Amino acid sequence: MELRKDYFADVRKDGLHEIGQPRPRLDSPGHVTGKTAYFADRNFPGMLHLKMVRSPHHHARIRSIDTSEAEKHPGVVRVLTARDVPHNVYTILILIQIGPEDETVLADGKVRWKGEAVVAVLAETERAAQEAAAKVKVDYEVLPAVFDMEEAVKPGAPLVNEYHGQNYYLYDSGECRKVRFGDVEAGFAQADHILEQSYQSSPIEHAPTETTGCVVAPEGNDRFTCYTNTQAMFFTLDNTSIILQMPGSKLHFVGGTVGGGFGGKVDVIVEPIAILGAKLTGRPVSFVYSREEEMQISSPRAAEKVVIKDGVMRDGRIVARKVTGYTDAGAYSRHSPYGAQKGAAHYPGPYTIPNVWIDTYCVYTNRTPSSAMRGFGVTIGDFALEVQMDKLARLIGMDPLEFRFVNAYRDGDMKAHRQPTEGAALIECMQEASRAANWPVAEKYMAMSSYRKGA
Repeated sequence: MELRKDYFADVRKDGLHEIGQPRPRLDSPGHVTGKTAYFADRNFPGMLHLKMVRSPHHHARIRSIDTSEAEKHPGVVRVLTARDVPHNVYTILILIQIGPEDETVLADGKVRWKGEAVVAVLAETERAAQEAAAKVKVDYEVLPAVFDMEEAVKPGAPLVNEYHGQNYYLYDSGECRKVRFGDVEAGFAQADHILEQSYQSSPIEHAPTETTGCVVAPEGNDRFTCYTNTQAMFFTLDNTSIILQMPGSKLHFVGGTVGGGFGGKVDVIVEPIAILGAKLTGRPVSFVYSREEEMQISSPRAAEKVVIKDGVMRDGRIVARKVTGYTDAGAYSRHSPYGAQKGAAHYPGPYTIPNVWIDTYCVYTNRTPSSAMRGFGVTIGDFALEVQMDKLARLIGMDPLEFRFVNAYRDGDMKAHRQPTEGAALIECMQEASRAANWPVAEKYMAMSSYRKGA
């Protein structure tokens, strides 16, 4: 790695002891010597194993649930349904006042995606739990399902989630998160060229080496220790407290070591039901996803669709940008309303554009609920924006890197969401990229600075 200290020397503080200094990760020795302890390394006497009965349908009404045969199966200790969960309807982001609560811990009256948890079985062995789960009888009335985001928001589409009342998240700005800056139609009228393109992605599974799970041990006095691989320790603890209607002081969460997460382990999925099982049986409980469950049940990166319409001048200036973005939340919100909102703020890209119009929708479908994954809400948008930039450069016959120099935002430029640009350094990054890649650009671009708009 090379540090280029000739940039921003007048505002940078040198002589720092940590920032800018190479430091070894504190957990590296344990990882490379095999001494790191993961949640599944805990094993307690009398530990029960939890397995889920899951919906085979994408959308169905539950007519009845019969657990009698499962309860008789050898080794079964307890069977749990929705009525056993103190606060069965929740949503992860309620902790930061983003509602409504729209997801069930165990399905109650309806399933909204294939794989949704319906019944939890606790047994002496993993095999006994699996065999008993197979004996649970659920009578379903299959309902029409919707899987396409644009179809989902059309009038007459099957209603996915009654807790919302429509197939999109309702922001304070309405049916979508909106950004309005300048006059986009006037910008299009001024433009020499207009280009409109659509970009689409599919859900992406994180595929961590370690599957999602936890081990719970009762500590007496109605206190429980939960060994978990969650990436969101306090979100998980606080949501568990709400779901189980227990004070947080009764819950001790131990984590910090994750065998691969990438954002996929920020949802509150396994801990509440495992702790409830331990509470109702008085015994330790292990709940660990199989590889099949990890692939089908855990939250993927959301499928997205991005439609970008740009107006550009012959000299390379983008004078108008209109973006319509769709984020597929699946059946429940989880982190998707936040992801779609991030997209709205990001879609103009790192470019100064005088006229911007953005609508981003968080849409509900009968697919696996999506959630966080490395830069969610932004990553797919970046792909779309930068491919669009290459296409625009090609349209006007301009070098794609020089085209970006023309439009790059610099300190003091007003962004579309009305925040002034500070510490941009984009010009300098592109200059170094040009040198490193041996990509020649005109000298006037190499002389630019993020400080001076005229330079």
